[in-house]
Amino acid sequence: MVFSSIEFIFRFLVIFFIVYKLAPKSIRNVVILVASLIFYAFGEPKYVVLMVISIVVNHLLTLKMDSDKEHKKMWAAIALSYDVLMLGIFKYTNFVVDNINMIAGHDVIKHVHITLPIGISFYTFQIMSYVIDAYRGKFEVEKSILPFATYVSMFPQLIAGPIVNYREVRNELRKRKITRKDVETGMVAFTIGLSYKVILANQIGTVWNGVQTVGVYGMSTIMAWVGAWSYSFQLLFDFAGYSMMAIGLGRMMGFYLPINFADPYISRSATEFWRRWHITLGRWFKDYVYIPLGGNRKGKKRMMFNLFVVWALTGLWHGASWNFVIWGIMFFVILMVEKVFLLKYLDKYVVLSRIYMLILIPVSWMVFAITDIKQVILYIARMFFIPIKGMVEINTKEILLKYIGEYWWMLLICAICATPLPMKLLDKFYNKLITKLVLLVLFWISIYLILVSAENPFLYFRF
Repeated sequence: MVFSSIEFIFRFLVIFFIVYKLAPKSIRNVVILVASLIFYAFGEPKYVVLMVISIVVNHLLTLKMDSDKEHKKMWAAIALSYDVLMLGIFKYTNFVVDNINMIAGHDVIKHVHITLPIGISFYTFQIMSYVIDAYRGKFEVEKSILPFATYVSMFPQLIAGPIVNYREVRNELRKRKITRKDVETGMVAFTIGLSYKVILANQIGTVWNGVQTVGVYGMSTIMAWVGAWSYSFQLLFDFAGYSMMAIGLGRMMGFYLPINFADPYISRSATEFWRRWHITLGRWFKDYVYIPLGGNRKGKKRMMFNLFVVWALTGLWHGASWNFVIWGIMFFVILMVEKVFLLKYLDKYVVLSRIYMLILIPVSWMVFAITDIKQVILYIARMFFIPIKGMVEINTKEILLKYIGEYWWMLLICAICATPLPMKLLDKFYNKLITKLVLLVLFWISIYLILVSAENPFLYFRF
């Protein structure tokens, strides 16, 4: 079940909030837990058991870690090893098999028939953060499994984040008060997120799909750039839209989930971009990988090694494919170049930094989007006027008129919405009647598009 569906909005949510509101405060966590398991079962019924087992195993091991101080490190290591093993088995088994077969030159191991459980990367990282923070003494270990199970499985952020630290919601899991303002703010956030997903991401995604259909051998440079920016906008509004819906739902339930996006496409460097994009994932790698490895406290060479590990893992976290690893390492190289000398020029020259990011953002997302390395190279070659063997002669003028003429308004709307301007206007005119009417219209346009659209997936579900 996805947020942008009729079943979720008009059935699941309505029933959930009626029960949640009527339930005594003492059992509201039970309501959330049961609803979350039902929500997950709609998409992955057989993998509900996997998530429940992970919750139980980590809860028991964390209790043991807390009670057996002498062997505290051992129990934490067992818990984290279990989590990494589960993630590795279900996400990376066939990746390892493919590489062994490639090295051997023939199939020495057969593919394992295994599907990737939805959201396993997200809820596993939340479980691991709980175990590590409990080990570090950031909070008292929960004696009851209910708060921990509710935290891990909470349906707003279960499938695609934000990645929430337990200490951020610990107090709210114990006691929370839901005000009228919370409900209103949550509904507004959900509506904006739904609009981002359905009105922007889904519609601009049709352009990217059209470009993919043409293929690298049949596209012009103009088409390649239109396609790259279309995917860039689709990914932004798809994921940012989901995160905003999750934050809105959490707020209506009495939880303040962390911000996950902060207008990343207005960044003037890759360094700034990664402070604004998928903020909670970057925070996770900083807190639980980069700093434990030594951060920047052990000299430049060690810092570079630590960053390399972080970015290789960041790429691999997104998917079991070499293009993701290359994408992560590519950003490691770019960030190092910026740190060494480029950043001072980007900070100084506004035009230079804008041109730099206008090129870097879509090019980097092509490495991310296209899993076939050869196709990635060919696509980027087309973006920079580099001829490729087998390419078809193209009427560039005709393509220019078709893609720019047909989709310029959609690209323009996405470009505007990728800036802080819409949210600034919302804040300025929040109490005006026209703002409420606009939000209402956006909601019902989204519902209409859901009804008439054939496809409505979230891109980050596959990561």
